[in-house]
Amino acid sequence: MALFDLKTLNSALEELQTERGISRQSVVEALATALAAAYRREYGKRGQIIRATFNPETGEMEFRQAKIVVDDSLVRKEGEESKGEDDHRSRFNPEQHIMLEDARRIKRDAGLDEEISFPLEMREDFGRIAAQAAKQVIMQKVREAERASIIEEYGEREGQIVTGHVQRFERGNLYVDLGRATAILPYDEQIPGERYRQGERVRALLLRVDEGVRGTFIRLSRSHPKFLVKLFETEVPEMASGVVEVKGIVREPGSRAKIAVFSNDDHVDPVGALVGQRGVRVAVVTSELGGEKIDVVEWSENPADFVKEALKPAQVLSLELHEEENRAEVTVAEDQQSLAIGRGGQNVRLAARLTGWKIDIRSLGGQENEDTEEQKSAFDEAKADIAGDDDEAADTGDANLDPQAQDRDIASEKVEEQAEEPVEKEVDAE
Repeated sequence: MALFDLKTLNSALEELQTERGISRQSVVEALATALAAAYRREYGKRGQIIRATFNPETGEMEFRQAKIVVDDSLVRKEGEESKGEDDHRSRFNPEQHIMLEDARRIKRDAGLDEEISFPLEMREDFGRIAAQAAKQVIMQKVREAERASIIEEYGEREGQIVTGHVQRFERGNLYVDLGRATAILPYDEQIPGERYRQGERVRALLLRVDEGVRGTFIRLSRSHPKFLVKLFETEVPEMASGVVEVKGIVREPGSRAKIAVFSNDDHVDPVGALVGQRGVRVAVVTSELGGEKIDVVEWSENPADFVKEALKPAQVLSLELHEEENRAEVTVAEDQQSLAIGRGGQNVRLAARLTGWKIDIRSLGGQENEDTEEQKSAFDEAKADIAGDDDEAADTGDANLDPQAQDRDIASEKVEEQAEEPVEKEVDAE
């Protein structure tokens, strides 16, 4: 009587391969290992090395005992004492070892540490304990194969956007069902203020895949700067093709972001490419981020021009650079001062982090702004972010995202509209 129902077995093999991505060969090898474990438990002797082969098409099985070729330098024979602490030889076991001279009587070119196998009597009737041991071996091997398959699949997608559905909440962390695996969106990688419902669709950046003792953990992020870059890549063909490059990003998730872009083609406007016709492209990204404002600015090799761009939507009247202090003195009109500084110093703080320059804002009357400590320490914060972001940028493998890598709100094609609306909002806030 056959040990397996081959029709059911092959159906299960196909199902595992289709639904869990576990290869047919991996499961067959797990079955063979389980059969060997059951045979050793039921009929084997202590120390025996038993190998099994199984053909899922015919149901044929074969059991063999393997012995390792050794000599006096590798084992101590029975009755031989150890030569001291430096003697690392193991004790000779006839069930798992075979001396070199004996092995060469069977195989002329046998070498040390080689395995020589001998056929064993065929058995099909295993007891309950042996069958239980075989079941545990199969389950363990299948889990290992599934874990390896998940690591291989999702490891290749690190740094890409993935889509899943909210599965459950646990201590502020969000667990997302990706189909074949469950990922975790930690509390500190979520956008502040966002709320999720069970079953809701969610998109996030696949930050990394970690293999731990308790299994495989897929870590997601919605607050990472690269998430903003990848969202733009899906909406902007010029970015996906490499014509438009991201030179720097700074981001305060859920509130505001600034992104500096550069075009490798003189005929392509980098800011216009990201904003899109009537702001359609940037609006899609803003909507995905829950209304986070994104300022798109044009990167320049000239520090003065770059600082002016970074302070948009505020209009800069004049700018003076103090290179020895790495400081920029910026003069704006009185009605633009609040806009340049931003609510709580946010605009100038993000501009300082994006450019790497400490920025002092003065009004047209010559009075330097002294409202917030945040604006004064913007450059120090930028330095801290730069030091912290170096490792993060190496993690994601994005060479274009330098220390300042984060995000930003809407680039200005219509300067008048952008200058008017934010002015009212910022002044009211102040």
